[in-house]
Amino acid sequence: MDILWAPWRQAYVRGEKPAGCFICEIARQQNDAQNFVLWRASLSLILLNRFPYNSGHLMVCPVRHAASLSDLTSAERYELQDGLCHCQRALSDIYKPDGFNIGVNLGAAAGAGLADHLHWHILPRWTGDSNFMSSIAELRVLSQSLDASFQLLGPALRSSIIQGLDSA
Repeated sequence: MDILWAPWRQAYVRGEKPAGCFICEIARQQNDAQNFVLWRASLSLILLNRFPYNSGHLMVCPVRHAASLSDLTSAERYELQDGLCHCQRALSDIYKPDGFNIGVNLGAAAGAGLADHLHWHILPRWTGDSNFMSSIAELRVLSQSLDASFQLLGPALRSSIIQGLDSA
């Protein structure tokens, strides 16, 4: 039998969970590289998920602590959706996926790991990638480190935002 190790997961599984809201804490800090923040706008952040489902798993978050879509202002909704569009473009350019999973979990019952600060997940997906390792072995296989993803996606995301989607 082959054994596939994923020791990096233990940091999350056994680690002490931070008190409070980690997104608010990241928004307050200015250490974007350490927190894997790829883009910081006036109302939103785009960051790598520290415990991703696969390489390129991004999160798009409002800076302001809000638990529900109805709590957002129209300006926040626009900036968050615009950020998702730029994420899709950057992920397409870097990873060449066959599709995407994009979603938000509202509330703990919906699977939100952080129920009080809504955020979108956007993940590149490939045909034939059925996450079988997650189903049978309760682990993920990632082909790229967070540092490598950060180095690749940062420039691609900035380029997309600078070019703007209106020119597409």
